[in-house]
Amino acid sequence: MSKLFLRRTISRTFCSSPSSSSSSLSSSLISSSPCNLTNSILSCTTPEQALGCFNAVSKRINPAKNPQPYTAIVHVLTGAKLYIEARCLIKDLIQKLRKSRKPHWVCDFVFTALNGLESSEFTPNVFGVLIVAFSEMGLVEEAMWVYKKIGVLPAVQACNALLDGLVKTDRFDSMWELYDDMVSRGLARTVVTYGVLIDGCCGQGDISNARKLFDEMVKKGIDPTVVVYTTLIRGLCSEGEMVEAESFFKLMRESGVLPNLYTYNILMDGYCKMANVKRALDLYQAMLGDSLSPNVVTFGILIDALCKLGELMVARYIFVYMAKFGVVPNVYVYNCLIDGHCKAGNLSEAMNLKSEMEKLEISPDVFTYSILIKGLCSLGGVEEADDLFHSMTAKGVLANSVAYNSLIDGYCKERNMEKALEVCSQMIEKGIEPNVITFSTLIDGYCKRGNMETAMGLYSEMIIKSIVPDVVAYTALIDGHSKRGNMKEALRLHKGMLEAGLTPNVFTVSCLIDGLCKDGKISDAIKLFLEISGACSTRDGTNRMDRSLCSPNHVMYTTIIQGLCSDGQIFKATKFFSDMRCYGLRPDVFIYIIMLQGHFQAKQLLDVMMLHADMLKMGIIPNAVIYQVLERGYQANDNLKSSQRCSEDLSDSGLWCSESGGPMPGSFLVRGSNSCE
Repeated sequence: MSKLFLRRTISRTFCSSPSSSSSSLSSSLISSSPCNLTNSILSCTTPEQALGCFNAVSKRINPAKNPQPYTAIVHVLTGAKLYIEARCLIKDLIQKLRKSRKPHWVCDFVFTALNGLESSEFTPNVFGVLIVAFSEMGLVEEAMWVYKKIGVLPAVQACNALLDGLVKTDRFDSMWELYDDMVSRGLARTVVTYGVLIDGCCGQGDISNARKLFDEMVKKGIDPTVVVYTTLIRGLCSEGEMVEAESFFKLMRESGVLPNLYTYNILMDGYCKMANVKRALDLYQAMLGDSLSPNVVTFGILIDALCKLGELMVARYIFVYMAKFGVVPNVYVYNCLIDGHCKAGNLSEAMNLKSEMEKLEISPDVFTYSILIKGLCSLGGVEEADDLFHSMTAKGVLANSVAYNSLIDGYCKERNMEKALEVCSQMIEKGIEPNVITFSTLIDGYCKRGNMETAMGLYSEMIIKSIVPDVVAYTALIDGHSKRGNMKEALRLHKGMLEAGLTPNVFTVSCLIDGLCKDGKISDAIKLFLEISGACSTRDGTNRMDRSLCSPNHVMYTTIIQGLCSDGQIFKATKFFSDMRCYGLRPDVFIYIIMLQGHFQAKQLLDVMMLHADMLKMGIIPNAVIYQVLERGYQANDNLKSSQRCSEDLSDSGLWCSESGGPMPGSFLVRGSNSCE
């Protein structure tokens, strides 16, 4: 009788307004018997009183030693359907226990405590609340353990939370396996369930199944919400299916579901990634028409897209326009603008933007500095980039691999390999391992300096470290060996590149063709040209969309034509000259010079005159080198009259050969030309 009176007295005291007396009572209660507090919570007439009772002493409870009060209040709140409050208290309990224990121990401890309550307040629904709490905290393994432990299907909210937890951790196979198990146990699917499943499909890139689930949901009479529509639209946009995304956007509105800001941002971002900024701006206007105010994400999407397209003036206008909506730019928006100006070569404006953001107390992050360092290095300002790098580290901003690699690339471009290696060493000391870009940059630097031994050493180190060399690394090595006349090694590397599943780019092919031509292997060069460029497959209608092929360029054609002319094969050279035009490539002055010299060498003076006329027809004005080639070519073929006329034309034009020290307005830097000797 006295114990019952004491319990009621304490309960009334805790559930009334807190005072010093209640504080002293709570202290004495906890120190004397944990069961008394638990009983007090369970004896409260309303869940609000029980919560007040718990809150009065919660700070003094050590949950690892005394979990019973938590157990009692969670059961009481769950029984009263106050699920949010119950979930918050379970999360609080889990967080406190995780400070000193591993998640699995915490899971077992909390489950045992909840399961051990012997009271009429006990409710099995508490385990569903526990599953939701674990899932929302990212402890999906623990949530799965509870699901399997209880042996019955929990509430649909717990099922949805667990499925969503698996989706968020990219465990799609486990999600589908669990979903099938839930369905077999009689899961009553809701719009939230379908939303989670559609999100899972989109995460897997399985848009077809996402559509099927959407159709299934509609057939069952479940109306899709704005979240479901937006999830599906996001998935379609991520796959570049903008027409389909637009159709669902239209269906959404026709169904009476109004798009929210997130829906518009998703669609705008999708179009911007497809470089269709016009449509993105149209959607922006439609968003305003729906009385939705843009946020910093909206403006970031538009500014980033405009900067990538080089529309810096428009991007700046939108940036200024943000203030009208009271939107404060963040570091991402500034980074987009800074990156745009750096790529446009306007480093002064980029640095001004950095100063502007600092005045607004927006701290530049590692991406800001990396963009500026890369921009400075690309324009040859490696010393300024180095100063900025040290300024960044002095301000406590930890450099990333992009910043280090940009600095290494800057020093490599200056052929300062010692400094590049020094930066690489600093990078390793900071715990950042060199990646494929680091190695490729160093390999390219050493190849350009002709130090093939060191370059190959770095290549071997990549292989040992299981870092797959990229196209840049292979191309640099192939170019380096080709220039040294080591075509055997260059071709071996090319073979290794193909075996690694890499597709040679136009520079790789050009290096190989140039090396073979200089090695006198014209036939091999032509064979490689036809195989890799696919230049022989258009006449017979062969599909040239094969990814292993690359479109021939000026350098490839010029190299082949020059090699054939040097070998006296002017007929084949003429054929390649004609094919070049079929690919829409316009011959330049250098190719005309090569062809003129080839025809002169073959004593085909009529072809020389026709080629000269063709050059004028193409709008190419002869320069001093052209006149010199024509004059000396006619002279060597005993056509002194034509030679004299070319000499007079040269004098009348005011163009002079560089050998005489006179000016050569309009002349070209001719690659490897020996026509002005």
